[in-house]
Amino acid sequence: MKIAVIGLGYVGLSNAVLLAQHNDVAAVDLAQNRVDAVNVGRSPIEDPELSEYLADRDLNLRATTDLSEAISDAAYAIVATPTDYDPRENFFDTSSVDGVVRQVLAANPDIHIVVKSTIPVGYVSQARAALGTDRILFSPEFLREGRALHDNLHPSRIVVGDSTPAARRFADLLVEGALSRDVPVLFTGPDEAEAIKLFANTYLAMRVAYFNELDSYAMAGGMDSRQIIEGVCLDPRIGQHYNNPSFGYGGYCLPKDTKQLLANYAAVPQNMMQAIVDANRTRKDFLAERIVERAPRVVGIHRLVMKAGSDNFRQSSVQGIMKRIKAKGIEVIVYEPELAEDTFFGSQVVRDLADFKARADLIVANRRVDELADVADKVFTRDLSGAD
Repeated sequence: MKIAVIGLGYVGLSNAVLLAQHNDVAAVDLAQNRVDAVNVGRSPIEDPELSEYLADRDLNLRATTDLSEAISDAAYAIVATPTDYDPRENFFDTSSVDGVVRQVLAANPDIHIVVKSTIPVGYVSQARAALGTDRILFSPEFLREGRALHDNLHPSRIVVGDSTPAARRFADLLVEGALSRDVPVLFTGPDEAEAIKLFANTYLAMRVAYFNELDSYAMAGGMDSRQIIEGVCLDPRIGQHYNNPSFGYGGYCLPKDTKQLLANYAAVPQNMMQAIVDANRTRKDFLAERIVERAPRVVGIHRLVMKAGSDNFRQSSVQGIMKRIKAKGIEVIVYEPELAEDTFFGSQVVRDLADFKARADLIVANRRVDELADVADKVFTRDLSGAD
């Protein structure tokens, strides 16, 4: 089967590779460097499974910048373009998805479009009505940055927001590409599928916020956070997972998805959704104050990325800490090997790790890493277990 995938970010590339094991896949992206990398078997994204599969596996995959050529005679077009949250409009900016969907339908009216980008609840129903077609579907992704292909090879569940034969065929394609067997498959309405994605991510954000607020309380009272968390999480209903404190939830998905879900509640009474969003801001305020209290002359930010094995630092929580410290007039330097620029938000980027360690009075690190072990006495982190 011929399939087009539009967008070569985490979601698009992992789906393209997954499906290219058994199908003819054409991947489309505007960035020539991403297209070139895929065509020579190299992943443009830091992800171990993507790197392995692109380099060593037999995939029927090619990348191009030509959308029209990619969707010609394709049965499905998967749309995985960015939908960033627009704070001015208080809603997801779906313009990239809107434009691709219109282009695809104009060039190939018989194609089925599967939106993988995260979208507001009601998007597919409105798009179908506006464009006069029922060939637009939504299938949410539940993957981690840095392990995107792994999570598609071993999916926790597959959700498709329709129950038509085309929707069931698409679910079968995802199951066929997965390594795990007996994957739960759920067919829902389009609104329900969109809500599943937003509520799932908001629940994860709530859990992060909960253990961060527990940690803030323990810090304020001079208590051992680790002991409290261990005692709480020995309850099997809570469990020993996703309980490691941090500077706050961040990355590409959780900040924007929580705000979008909150926006969808505009006409519905709520308390928890607003509290989750507010808690993330409060956590950064609290930790920045603890850092400022130490009166450092130079603060070093060790890595902007959210987690180990990722090259993405969009909306990473440490950036919120950094901006609050700078607002107090404290000099900040940044160690981030993934950054090409010499400055970041007006702070110098230091590429020599030894120089970075020597210049910083206090080093702020969202996660403990071995390369900071020799300066552990000046590292500020809330990482208790060394896990993302």
